[in-house]
Amino acid sequence: MPIIKSAIKRAKQTATRRERNVGIKKDIKSATKAFLANPTQDTLAKAYSELDKAVKKNLLKKNTAARRKSKLAAIAKNAN
Repeated sequence: MPIIKSAIKRAKQTATRRERNVGIKKDIKSATKAFLANPTQDTLAKAYSELDKAVKKNLLKKNTAARRKSKLAAIAKNAN
């Protein structure tokens, strides 16, 4: 454990941010799995929304989200 006051604060901040980031990533994965299980417009919109939120919070890069959204769109197109 850190001894210096600023290091203690940094450790707390890191733990809080990690918890938040893990939660957002779990939301992305669950939305994607829900879409793959039942490819509808509603589930696709939910998956897109989760990816966009992650980009907005700098958790994913813009191109990574675009690549994933493109893959989901191709799956949606083939599902119909």
